[in-house]
Order: sequence, then C-alpha cells, then structure tokens
Amino acid sequence: AVSQVTVRDALNQALDEELERDERVFLLGEEVAQYDGAYKISRGLWKKYGDKRVIDTPISEMGFAGIAVGAAMAGLRPVCEFMTFNFSMQAIDQVINSAAKTCYMSAGSISVPIVFRGPNGASAGVAAQHSQCFAAWYGHCPGLKVVSPWSAEDAKGLLKASIRDDNPVVMLESELLYGVPFEMSEQAQSKEFVIPIGKAKIERQGTHVTLVSHSRPVGHCMEAAAVLSKEGVECEVINLRTIRPMDIETVEASVVKTNHLVTVEGGWPQFGVGAEICARIMEGPAFNYLDAPAVRVTGADVPMPYAKILEDNCIPQVKDIVFAVKKALNI
Repeated sequence: AVSQVTVRDALNQALDEELERDERVFLLGEEVAQYDGAYKISRGLWKKYGDKRVIDTPISEMGFAGIAVGAAMAGLRPVCEFMTFNFSMQAIDQVINSAAKTCYMSAGSISVPIVFRGPNGASAGVAAQHSQCFAAWYGHCPGLKVVSPWSAEDAKGLLKASIRDDNPVVMLESELLYGVPFEMSEQAQSKEFVIPIGKAKIERQGTHVTLVSHSRPVGHCMEAAAVLSKEGVECEVINLRTIRPMDIETVEASVVKTNHLVTVEGGWPQFGVGAEICARIMEGPAFNYLDAPAVRVTGADVPMPYAKILEDNCIPQVKDIVFAVKKALNI
C-alpha cells in the first residue's frame, strides 16, 4: 500500500534500519542524542541504541568531523550530522583533505566509509550565514559522492545507499522539506530499499522542454510543469538526486527528445550545478538537438538577505521557472 511519509520520518527510518543492520554504523553531531536531533531526524534513536551508537558532540565541527573520519579509516561507518552545511566550513579540511583524498593517496588501501549529512541551502528567515547551497562546492571535488534528495523516497533510499557506500558521501538535505509528506510505495518502505547513487529520476514525462533540478526546486519544477501544461506546454522534469557522479545520460536522452533545456537550482549562478549541466550538454551528443540556448534558473548572486520579501526574490519561484521555459521556447 502507498502511504504518506514526511522526509523527516523517511530519514529517521533509514537511520534506524541501518543502525540495526550493521553495528559499525553510528551517528554523531550536535544534539543528535538526548535532544532527539535539532530537526528531530534522529528521534528515538539514542533511547533505542544508547551512548555508543548515537553520540552528542561539543560545538566543534572540525573536532567531531575529524573523529568521524578517523573512525571510518579504522573500520567504522560514521554518519556525521552538521546542523547546517554552512557549519561544515569549519570542517571542510576534514571533508576534503582527510576524507575525499585518502582512498586515492593510499592507492586504494584505505577507504573512508562516512556520510556527512544535514540541511543545505536556504531555510526561512535565517539570513546569509545559514542559507548557502554547497552542492557546487562539494560536487567540485573528486573522491566525494554528493547526493541531494527531494522526496521522502529519495531521502530514505539515498541515505541507506550512502551509509552502505565505501566512499565518503555528502548528503545535502533541505530543512524546508523535512515536514513535507510524500507518497511512499510499499517497496520504498522495505528494509532493503536503496536508490543507486548516480542515477537521476524522471519525475514527469514531457515533450517540449527538459527541466533539470535537485532538492527542493524539483517541487517548484513540478508546479511550474502543471501551470505550463494548462497552456499546452509539456515539461519533462528530471530530479537529479545525485550531484556527483552526475547522471548526464538521462539529461541528454531527454534533451534529444524535447530539444530544449532549463536548469533550476537554489544555489548561486557562478560555477553552479546548472553551469556544469549546460557545459556537459554542449560538449556532448545532445548539443546538436538543442533548438535554443539552454537557460539557467538560479538563486540571486548575493548573500541571502534576512528580510522575507528580499529572501523570496532571491530564491527561484514557480513564476521564474515558467518565465525561463517561455524564454527557451520563445513564446
């Protein structure tokens, strides 16, 4: 049976199942244990699994990320929560220099099976230091895998796959999606449900334009597609799911069919995820099928303002996507 599950509950389910399945898995971060998690993602897990498996840390990202990376090198499988990815900047040396580069530098003899997870990108009214999207930053680095879920199914399947992966994985969640319910199939609720890292999903079939997005903006693309459908424009919506390795083949196949491309993301335009997709399409076989230049829809190129009306104008809205599609289709 299909049931409604929030992204928060899907993540909690995934953590619970993986902690149960493999005793090497443990969770650490600020407030993850006694407080049940700052966003209640780890609700009930400390009571169930105890101090050894769910660990409250001091407010020192570099410290606890470093401990987690060392634990991974020594054979454990840590899940390291950042209260927001903006704070992972304190620990970026551990994420990049220690976790991402070690497998290569040790000629494959040391793997670092670790997951860095937490909310990424804009929330609501938390200003510039809590609103940045790091998909492009982490997606830039060889040695890391980077996943960016939208739905509850994405969240559960990708977190389980990330925990089981022998490489360091950065999982970029959205705080604004935690309380959002999505339909989840019976299959997606099984204990063995995983989503392969590096495979995009076509959320909606269409013939006129390809919309490519990840995380929360996928929902905006679905809304824009519904609006445009009433005007006779059928959008194909692709949910990337993974930023690195990027599933460019799914995007190419769609562009060959629709002949138009619009990318949508919450991050900044310069060197962004959309910029990478556009470059890859231009360099590949699908370029000859484009009937118009690709269009990027991104966050505004400014640090996030605090005022609500300014914040709304900095984040891509449904109307911005509709406008971009019409520009691409010249209508």
